[in-house]
Amino acid sequence: MTNSEKEKPLAGSLLHISTSPHIRQKGEVPSIMLSVIIALTPAFIGSIFFFGIRSLALTFTCVASAVASEWLLPLIFKKQASFRDLSAIVTGMLLALSLPPTLPLWMAATGSVFAITVSKMAFGGLGNNFINPALSGRAFLMISYPTAMTQWIAPLNGSINGLAQGLDGISNATPLMYYKNAIASGNFHPLDFQDVLPNIFWGNTGGCIGATSAALLILGALFLWYKRIIGFSIPASLIGTVFILSWIFNGTGYFLTSEALIVPFYQILTGGIMLGGLFMANDPVTRPISVSGRLVFGTCCGALTFFLRKFGGSPEGICYAILLMNCCTPLIDKTLRPKRYGEVKAK
Repeated sequence: MTNSEKEKPLAGSLLHISTSPHIRQKGEVPSIMLSVIIALTPAFIGSIFFFGIRSLALTFTCVASAVASEWLLPLIFKKQASFRDLSAIVTGMLLALSLPPTLPLWMAATGSVFAITVSKMAFGGLGNNFINPALSGRAFLMISYPTAMTQWIAPLNGSINGLAQGLDGISNATPLMYYKNAIASGNFHPLDFQDVLPNIFWGNTGGCIGATSAALLILGALFLWYKRIIGFSIPASLIGTVFILSWIFNGTGYFLTSEALIVPFYQILTGGIMLGGLFMANDPVTRPISVSGRLVFGTCCGALTFFLRKFGGSPEGICYAILLMNCCTPLIDKTLRPKRYGEVKAK
């Protein structure tokens, strides 16, 4: 038999032998990143509606700094350019949406440069970073400029805490800080927060420019789910864990009353839970591979977020929770690695 006859497949053969991976997803990195940009667009447009042209300036600064950093570094070190894959734009948008509207533009640019150069390119670029670049940029800004990162303003047509406009003189704080202050002062009354729920769902409150509207973030996440780019194992476990723990420790002493349910809904709709849970924790590079690993990852992120919010000095905790669990992803993948077909445990 000749070599050509050996290489020729049998007629009508249903068996195709090849190396792994055997299941492939259609689409390249630029098309996936473009879908993420489209998914973030509703929150971006909403940020301009709520906070004005300042949101546009922040987003443009972060995106431009990220793209410039990813273009300049390979040029300096004579490596292949990678800015055309659109991932730098995604990083810039995610970072911008997690910033307060009053942050100086040069600080926003600094955080964006840090996210690309230190958290991404230093480890080899897209696919090699072990933590989410946008979150690392935000953490860097929180550590370097804590005062500037916690200065808030009211949206154009609302109040900072989501309550009636006239009550802002009582508490000039975001909904999450307003809640934490109420708990600390002993003036916590669940029904006081009931009227805030519609505002924090639609986004008409103070906070980071793209994290206030749960509705717009959910809309973007549904688009990515429709495109089969993300799943909901991590968001469901993360948000569900925060909801359940907030329901158990709701501060009312009851569980089956409407007051007891106000607190968990308030907790998952405020702060960065939706932005972090739907987009940043779902980063395909830094999340676990297996479904069971993703459930563990999301549950631990949710638990850490709850405990950081409840016992930490800051009212927010989602950023550090996700970054800590990013570091644990290799351990989760190793521990919950799926068994090979036919694998038998060694005795």
